[in-house]
Amino acid sequence: MTTILVTGGTGTLGRLVTERLRADGHEVRVLSRHSRPYAVDLREGGPGLDTALAGVDTVVHCASTPRGGDEKAADRLIAAARKAGVRHLVYISIVGVDRVPFGYYRAKLAVERLVADSGLGWTVLRATQFHDLLLQMFEALARVPVLVLPAGVSDQPVEVAEVADRLAELAAGAPAGRVEDMAGPEVRTFESLARAYLKASGKRRRVVNVPLFGAAYRAFREGGHLAPERAVGKGTFEEYLTARARGPMSGTGA
Repeated sequence: MTTILVTGGTGTLGRLVTERLRADGHEVRVLSRHSRPYAVDLREGGPGLDTALAGVDTVVHCASTPRGGDEKAADRLIAAARKAGVRHLVYISIVGVDRVPFGYYRAKLAVERLVADSGLGWTVLRATQFHDLLLQMFEALARVPVLVLPAGVSDQPVEVAEVADRLAELAAGAPAGRVEDMAGPEVRTFESLARAYLKASGKRRRVVNVPLFGAAYRAFREGGHLAPERAVGKGTFEEYLTARARGPMSGTGA
């Protein structure tokens, strides 16, 4: 068994990856900005990062933010990993980062290139959006009486636990380069997904599809972020919502 560092190990994905790896008997260190003893802001680096990486064989890099800084964080992580003699760097990316000219996607693609050019053994897995992200989006959009969606856009959400299982499997193996994408079981229109959310939450909202403009929107409409040929995920959005309903669900009947 190996010593594995999971960056972003307290996040939606990283927490599950950490659980899977520990269940398999690995020693796992969790690195995040506020998780001790390895509380490190990757954008800043510092001696705490060297401490976290000492004796580590594999790094699973889940830390990411759409607010910017991913490239700087990856640069610092890679430099420290090389210094520590890390054997394997596993990175989670997004399907379509090379096809959709969206700011956050461009940053993820840039990090992929840094990983590939790092001189370390590396593995990159691209996945479609998690069910959790769609739920967050619909909850935000449903705060007003009319739920406004981008017209003509579909999605292919995947269960985050399934992605965590795959990342844990990859982390335990040898460096594999860019592996096959991982996508959810169904390509669904945003409207059908939104209506599933409204039904599950008991909310009544008028749904309006509005055309947008720009290259990123056009790429989303053309399905650049989808991978129907890699529909390997099992859990559907409705199944995810049903499981959520067994616990606390945001707002009902409003």
